[in-house]
Amino acid sequence: MKKLSGWMVCCLLLIISSIASAGEVPVAVAANFTAPMKRIAADFEKDTGHKAVLSFGASGKFYAQIKNGAPYQVFLSADDEKPTQLIKDGLTVAGSRFTYAVGTLVLWSAKPGFVDAKGAVLAKGHFNKLSIANPKLAPYGLAAIETLKKLGLLSTLQPKFVQGENISQTHQFISTGNAELGFVALSQVMKSGKIASGSAWVVPAKLHSPIRQDAVLLSAGKDNAAARALMTYLKTDKVRKIIRAYGYEI
Repeated sequence: MKKLSGWMVCCLLLIISSIASAGEVPVAVAANFTAPMKRIAADFEKDTGHKAVLSFGASGKFYAQIKNGAPYQVFLSADDEKPTQLIKDGLTVAGSRFTYAVGTLVLWSAKPGFVDAKGAVLAKGHFNKLSIANPKLAPYGLAAIETLKKLGLLSTLQPKFVQGENISQTHQFISTGNAELGFVALSQVMKSGKIASGSAWVVPAKLHSPIRQDAVLLSAGKDNAAARALMTYLKTDKVRKIIRAYGYEI
């Protein structure tokens, strides 16, 4: 058997050390951030050896689960309200919260040409169903309600609502034709810097409260190197570039 050189032994020891120190971190992720987070998690594992185990859903549900002891260690919310409340509840690591993205609301239809560039389709009302996410659980649903109020259309269009539990289900209702159009996150319908399919109106930010999406390290992850590594990784230029590519602001 050929004897290993000194530098080869060092390389092997480094590899073994890296494998031994690699860990996992359970992460609760707002549904609107599904596509970018899957890509970020894959890069995170390649770059650090740590694995992010992702769960996607409504931020409101995650908040309730975390309060009831769910073993998540990092929370990427669709708003800044729920991480703030978790801080008040004493369930986070002090100083760990930061805004990882600012979301953009869009009125979208799977049908090309159905939604005009100014959103006038809403006032015309030539549709049967309008899908929104549950405003009590999903910040994008709340932003949709605020938008309709500002436009003076809430009472008129409310009977046409098809409500999704979260923004992913809302998108599904629209893409499958159960609703002709609805309010979703721009990140769900954007690819390579443009709307991938159908038709859309990007809702002006002045029509609703800012959708500031905050991340926070939960108390359960304070001693986990993988959890802390992910929080640091989310602030890198590489990740910020990915986030912007999906239509978010930083």
